[in-house]
Amino acid sequence: MKPATKLFLTALWPLLLLATVCGTIAGLIGSWASTFLVTTIIILLGFAYHAWKLSQIHVWLDSDLRAADLPDAFGTWGDVLSNLYRIIRQNRVDQQTLSSSLTRFQEAATALPDGAVMLDNENNIVWCNPAAEQHWHISLVRDRMQTITYIIRMPEFIAFLAARNLAESLTLKYTHLIDAGGSREISLSVQLVAFGDEQTLLLSRDISERERLERMRSDFVANVSHELRTPLTVMAGFLETMHQTDIAGGTKPELLKRSLNHMSQQTERMQRLVDDLLALSRLEDAHNKLAESIIDMQGLVQASVNDAKVMSAGRHQVTVNAEPSWLLGNRDEISSLVSNLVSNAIRYTADGGHVDVSLRVQQAELHFTVRDNGEGIAPEHLPRLTERFYRVDRGRSRVAGGTGLGLAIVKHVLMRHGGRLDIESTQGTQHHGSTFRVIFPVGRTMVSQPKPQAVAA
Repeated sequence: MKPATKLFLTALWPLLLLATVCGTIAGLIGSWASTFLVTTIIILLGFAYHAWKLSQIHVWLDSDLRAADLPDAFGTWGDVLSNLYRIIRQNRVDQQTLSSSLTRFQEAATALPDGAVMLDNENNIVWCNPAAEQHWHISLVRDRMQTITYIIRMPEFIAFLAARNLAESLTLKYTHLIDAGGSREISLSVQLVAFGDEQTLLLSRDISERERLERMRSDFVANVSHELRTPLTVMAGFLETMHQTDIAGGTKPELLKRSLNHMSQQTERMQRLVDDLLALSRLEDAHNKLAESIIDMQGLVQASVNDAKVMSAGRHQVTVNAEPSWLLGNRDEISSLVSNLVSNAIRYTADGGHVDVSLRVQQAELHFTVRDNGEGIAPEHLPRLTERFYRVDRGRSRVAGGTGLGLAIVKHVLMRHGGRLDIESTQGTQHHGSTFRVIFPVGRTMVSQPKPQAVAA
């Protein structure tokens, strides 16, 4: 039996029992007409009682719902009112808890140094904290339920919001007006976070100071590198002259020979470091526009492999499988990328090892892959390999002669060309080694030879 039916019968049977008893007594005393009349009156009085209790409950529900004002009742009505009051009291507790949680959330979000804007499913502003008001020049009082793109009109932001790419962040630069009447350049890092029912949290962080310090560091490195290049060139020239000049007697002492060789090696290493620092500074310079041409990738890769074979001096087995393909990009930067990956494989693979280089077009993307059977790289190092001066094994890197900037250069070249770098490595197994795969996007890849005058030599 359903609970509602059971409750109804529980309330009904006393009324029917009373009406039956009273009607029977009336029938014994008088006529059956009087029996019907008495029974009807008792039933109507019962319904009147229930109507009265319902009106009391209605008045109580419209009041402050205080326990002291709860209507008196017995039987079924007593149970109903008791349960109703318990539900209302629990609801009050839940509302107070929710209100307290929302208050704490707003207080925490208000205290955040980062901007936070809550958007509904139509990108209307629901709520924002003071940092967001400063970042975007909005006011919660004035702009609540305004569409965010009516206020932030930058095309790159509108496209970013429409794409709803939660995995990526966007850097925006704009002129920020100051209350005193001045202005300053602001850089914001913007990210979207999905929550709730198709709602979005727009987070913004002021990275202006970080970018200023990064520019200072980059300028310092570039200036120091330029200043070092001239004296290193002079030193290299004198060392070469000393190598070619015989002292009295026609021979050089063995110690002098070793010293000259060591100085020459270190000078060359310093020159490579300076060259890489300058190359990295140029790649990081936002004002350095990408000068593009169509590059014969098969010829470029083959030339880099030939240089690697000279560097290896027969100590490694180097193979190449390069399909005819062309790439739209900057030849010097792409050449540096290819050279760094191939030379790294030679440098960090033991004598007798294998280095395989391949170039092919796959699904309209250009894949350039360098695979070696060196000792491999531990998984915890892979995410940091493209950091400048990061070394897996500092001792081995010094012996190998690397500058620690090669993969950082590769990363920045790919950033400028819209490509990506995938790294796989295995240690301690029979098939140990590393694979570096560069993938260039469809828009830059060509599989048929363009007009001869357009090809970069």
